[in-house]
Amino acid sequence: MDEHRTSRAPLPQALIDFYGLMPLPREGGRYRRTWAGPERPDGRPEGTAIVMLLTAEPGDFSALHRLPSDEIWHFYRGDPLTLYLLQEDHGGGTARTVTLGPDVLGGQHVQFTVPAGTWMAADVADGGAWALFGCTMAPGFTFEDYEHGDAAALAARFPGEAAR
Repeated sequence: MDEHRTSRAPLPQALIDFYGLMPLPREGGRYRRTWAGPERPDGRPEGTAIVMLLTAEPGDFSALHRLPSDEIWHFYRGDPLTLYLLQEDHGGGTARTVTLGPDVLGGQHVQFTVPAGTWMAADVADGGAWALFGCTMAPGFTFEDYEHGDAAALAARFPGEAAR
């Protein structure tokens, strides 16, 4: 068995139960906040961390969204996770794909920083079953900061990525 592939055994449900993961509103997947720093004068926490799980089940993905702060993604366990990144610039935009996973010498990342303002989405890489990962932000995440992507507007802005 390839060392970065996992069994399709009921481990994802055991992780959901162990961490008490709940559905993440609008974005998708299951998550739990594991840390929030002290509150700043603007009401945001100094920093936040979550643990999150996605499966390859239909409809289980992290929807296109963007945040006003850098977000660091951390791969923990399971199958590789594909991050889809859309960066707007003055003349249009650029798209790239990054894979989080254990094969760092093969080009995967165990940690990757998504710059503030970048549209991002994620799903379990083709052929995988599930991925357990985390995200850290400073200043910390609040639901008010979350901007959900509009598929039609983003497809017009990034026509080469519209099929995704």
